[in-house]
Amino acid sequence: MFNKIIKLAHKKCSKLEFPENGLQFYEVVVKHASRNSAAPAPVTITAPAVAPANSDSQNPSPAAPPPNSTVIEPLLPLRDVDESEHRALILRKIQGCCFLCDFSDTVDSVNERETKRQTLEELIETIHSGSFGFSENQEDLINMVSVNIFRCPPPSPHGTEYLEPDEDDRYLDPSWPHLQLVYDILLRYVVSPEVDVKTSKRYIDHVFVTKLIDLFDSEDMREREYLKNILHRIYGKYMGHRPFIRNAINDVFYRFVFETQRHNGISELLEIHASIINGFALPMKEEHKQFLIRTLIPLHKPKSLSFYHEQLTHCVVQFVEKDNRLADPVIKGMLKYWPVSNSRKEVLFLGELELVLEAAQCTDSLRCIASLFRQIGRCLGSSQFQVAERAFFLWSNEYFVNLVAQNRNVILPVIFEALEKNMKGHWSRVVQGLTANVRKMFLEMDTELFEECQRQYIEKEAKTIELEEKRELTWEKLEAEAAQSLREDMVN
Repeated sequence: MFNKIIKLAHKKCSKLEFPENGLQFYEVVVKHASRNSAAPAPVTITAPAVAPANSDSQNPSPAAPPPNSTVIEPLLPLRDVDESEHRALILRKIQGCCFLCDFSDTVDSVNERETKRQTLEELIETIHSGSFGFSENQEDLINMVSVNIFRCPPPSPHGTEYLEPDEDDRYLDPSWPHLQLVYDILLRYVVSPEVDVKTSKRYIDHVFVTKLIDLFDSEDMREREYLKNILHRIYGKYMGHRPFIRNAINDVFYRFVFETQRHNGISELLEIHASIINGFALPMKEEHKQFLIRTLIPLHKPKSLSFYHEQLTHCVVQFVEKDNRLADPVIKGMLKYWPVSNSRKEVLFLGELELVLEAAQCTDSLRCIASLFRQIGRCLGSSQFQVAERAFFLWSNEYFVNLVAQNRNVILPVIFEALEKNMKGHWSRVVQGLTANVRKMFLEMDTELFEECQRQYIEKEAKTIELEEKRELTWEKLEAEAAQSLREDMVN
């Protein structure tokens, strides 16, 4: 059996062929940097050079030697060489920037880091001058960008917890001096009119876009800001990628809401979507409405809502402004995810609710008035004074007051009990004062309705007191019977 395996292996090896184009295997050094610990020893992979197929390849041109990713050598500035050698020298500089510096080593790699920084800055200056030649260096340029930005993120210092860092505690990537320049090059490439869309789609493809969206989970806010601008430009320039980009962002939202509950770039992705929603044509496609119901509304569920609530509200309000009939499903979705014990989220929900109602500008499409004001009534009577105050501040909105006036026959009976209980026993004097103002407003708005609600409330309170008295009498009878039974047992 062993001999058969050896023979089979020889047969397979005989089918392998090496290229005859003079390519060689070079030594590759992979360095891993950690945020909190020293860098481990580099892993070195070497392979013997493959003999060239012809004698011409033994004397390669000095202007364009093969790239070596293990070192970065300082090259002459473009201004110091002849113009005929610019193209080859630019290519060498791009290939040299594929070298990844070890930023955890603060002593040995200082010269390498400075050399790469100067090289990247010179490439940006060349692009700015218009003599770079994007069409000639697209493949090498995108390869260099990919090598630098697509990397494994370091472990989060917070673990799985989603905490809001202080301004001084925000994570700053130590390699940002290089990453910023690389992102700047990519941004200039995407917006350049010299870059043909059809040709560049071979490099800015779905795989590239997917990896770019994955980088939004970076903890460095500066990187996320660059990514937001670049992805927005890609969405505007590559129309064929638009459905894919929307679906890819939606997948990030789904994983965040229903799986991980942790992602650093939700606010930036929502900002991109806000500009996309702004361009939706009317009548709105069913696909876009489903995005609102299935993606944006569930984003109200996570505990970390405060990190991205401003951007989420902007997206939701834009939908309602374009089609006010969407206000009803939006409000129903918010009521579904309304927080129970998180007062900070309740305040955010009340603020968003005010903007949605103001954007709707029409109450005819609202079929959830009763359930909406039932929830508002609970907020009015909340023992958390910030929630109660924010709920009462809704009456300072002129449109909200008009909405209440038009639907007072439904609204006042729902919230009247909360108003009366606040007047009798709320601990906050500020809330009591706000309650008195709202009661006065309803009394002036419709005296007859107010008095009817007051009469019903008094009757309900009387019935409640009567039921409580009956319950106490029942318990007293049970206690008396139990005591009599106990005495009889003791006598017997």
